[in-house]
Amino acid sequence: MNSIYDKLTALDFIIVAVYLVILLIIGYVVSVKQSKKNETLFMAGNSLNWYNIGFNMWGTNVGPSSLLAFASIGYATGIVAGNFEWYAFVFLLLLAIVFAPRYIASKVSTMPEYMGKRYGDSTQTILAWYAMVKILVSWLSLGLFSGGILVRQILGIPMWQSVTVLVIFSGIFTFAGGLKAIAKVNVFQMILLIVVSLTLSYLGLQKVGGISALIAKTPSNFWNLVQPASDPNYPWPAILLGYPVAAVAFFCTDQSMVQSVLGAKNLEQGQLGVNFIGWLKVMALPLFILPGILCSVLFPELGKNSDLAYMTMVTNLFPSGMNGLVICVMIAVLVGTIGSSLNALSTVFTNDIYVKKINPAATIKEQIKIGRITVAAGCVFAILIAVAIDNIKGQNLFNIFQAVLGFLAPSLSVVFLLSIFWKRTTKKAVNGILSWGSAFSLFVGVLYLWIFPADKYPVWPHFLLISFYIFAVLLVSAIIISLVDKSPETNFVSETDVPKTSKKVKILFALLGLTILSLYLIFNFN
Repeated sequence: MNSIYDKLTALDFIIVAVYLVILLIIGYVVSVKQSKKNETLFMAGNSLNWYNIGFNMWGTNVGPSSLLAFASIGYATGIVAGNFEWYAFVFLLLLAIVFAPRYIASKVSTMPEYMGKRYGDSTQTILAWYAMVKILVSWLSLGLFSGGILVRQILGIPMWQSVTVLVIFSGIFTFAGGLKAIAKVNVFQMILLIVVSLTLSYLGLQKVGGISALIAKTPSNFWNLVQPASDPNYPWPAILLGYPVAAVAFFCTDQSMVQSVLGAKNLEQGQLGVNFIGWLKVMALPLFILPGILCSVLFPELGKNSDLAYMTMVTNLFPSGMNGLVICVMIAVLVGTIGSSLNALSTVFTNDIYVKKINPAATIKEQIKIGRITVAAGCVFAILIAVAIDNIKGQNLFNIFQAVLGFLAPSLSVVFLLSIFWKRTTKKAVNGILSWGSAFSLFVGVLYLWIFPADKYPVWPHFLLISFYIFAVLLVSAIIISLVDKSPETNFVSETDVPKTSKKVKILFALLGLTILSLYLIFNFN
């Protein structure tokens, strides 16, 4: 599968080279400005405005896996993957209106630090290590793995070479500029991504003969967001109950996602940024899913190799020069995802482990040095884990991603939801769920993914439902532990200083909610 490389011209290589040089220059310029202001790598000096935050969160969220996986699901089953983007509205709203004001009021730079203020040092330490494992596995390694698959599709080189090249470039960029550089570059990269993907959908639609011709040539269930409970791939109960478990952990508690909001100029800019990513997610259908549906009509011979849908469209529809741009976009989304993840990893280790436990008197220079060492170590770990994933499984990318997230998420979702919504939650419950609760969840995940894989043992329920069942067990356990605890420990922060949400933010979220509701109505009763 080396057809892309064969189609690359000198113009494509020039475009890629110029693009890489521009990226490194931006990283260097931001880094020099930061060193003059003595800012840290981590929070972008609390200088991010709404579009930086929106594009950066979206850039972190839209990895190469999204491009490949959404097109792949579009090819095989139609628009059902839109649920993973549009249903996210509920959890983005929760982040903006409920979680972000509390995070910003408590003046923290990491999620473990926030929980540490509530329940003490032991909670902060447990959560810091858990957060680092989560960033390494679910962000860095899986993101890198899918990027490696892409580079392998394009250049035909082995996985370890693909991921090494990708991680070195992303690492140098993060090393130089930190969150501010990543956020600034992501604006430019995400606009490029939108232009390339919309062009691909437009050229595909022209070739098929327009939207009405496309609808006529595809099965009618391709255009339904809600699939019946008997559907083997995405039954509605699994999405309704299971997706929220991963979504709360992903959007409201994940350092890689929340960090952009914590780096906001003020609460309103942070909330507007979260609203903006909601609007960007509305575009998932034309940007990521439609190319896959178009590919199923134009190139039905792909059959079960649906993860090649996006690249098949690119190689067959784009003229010379445009292929180089597509490679730039792939590099862009990779640098965005891997860069944000490396930055989040170094922030958590430096703030919650190094400064808290090892060297409380660390200067900003020492903190930046440790942050950079963590970035380098994270790069090495990520390469090793990505190569290991490649040796275990290389199929059905999207489901592997969702399943891994589904097993990492339940304990985080339980702990954060209870801490915000139930003041009676105790330290013993929180620490118990984060330690043995996480171990239980991950043990079930290992059984499901590797020891008794679902394709060989069909007795398993849908992986999203398993995630929901684990969440329910842990939630009930946490409530029981809290109620039974004779000496509850909670340092409950007074909620009086939580800033209010502005009218503008409320109106924009109401509009976004109406838009999402309309989409669900349009794509279910057609």
